[in-house]
Amino acid sequence: MTEAMHLVLIVEDDPSLQSVLCTLFEANGYRVVAAALAADGVRDARLYNPDAVIADLGLPDGDGIEVIRGIRAWSAMPIIVLSARVAESQRLTAFESGADDYVVKPFSAQELLARVRAVSRRHVRGALPMAILQLGDISIDLVGRTARGADGRVIRLTPLEYRILAVLARHRESIVTNATLLKDVWGPSRDDSGSLRVYIGNLRRKLEVNPNQPRHIVTEFGLGYRLLLDQEPEETVT
Repeated sequence: MTEAMHLVLIVEDDPSLQSVLCTLFEANGYRVVAAALAADGVRDARLYNPDAVIADLGLPDGDGIEVIRGIRAWSAMPIIVLSARVAESQRLTAFESGADDYVVKPFSAQELLARVRAVSRRHVRGALPMAILQLGDISIDLVGRTARGADGRVIRLTPLEYRILAVLARHRESIVTNATLLKDVWGPSRDDSGSLRVYIGNLRRKLEVNPNQPRHIVTEFGLGYRLLLDQEPEETVT
């Protein structure tokens, strides 16, 4: 699929910024639909079924969170929040409502393009099962529950550690909140982020070259964790 086939929905009420965004994506081969209201954004998402949505949080007729939740009620299409709001609680609410990424204004045009490409590609391949994880020299079979280094040595992981990896792999390269990990691994009644940190630390000691500077199981402070694989490094945004 080429970028020329991609359709982006932009939900932004600032006319000048909306124009800049439309010009940016059209100049890079995308088709663009723009909306200035939350209600129009949810409607246009259904009408056009875009490959990605870029949504502001502050909209005249409501909060952009309503756009995210409205779309998530029926679709898993990629959603990137583009907002001047920087508070951790606001970012966390966006992710827990279903946002795939969060870009703070003012923003880099090239970074925003890279993030749209990344979430679009993850969305396409996210429908594909991932049984084998490659983390550096370590290969992990999530189905067979085996892990080996390049020299063939066996790395012993506990059942809970495999379950954590499976959840991270299902959302690979996206932020997985602490709440999601706790619910999916331990169940809806579990609220123990301390245990989660312990298990993440154990996984890093077993799977990372330098557990104190992890390359694969990365902390998103105040939010959760992100699994970065040795695949398509050009998608990584710094």
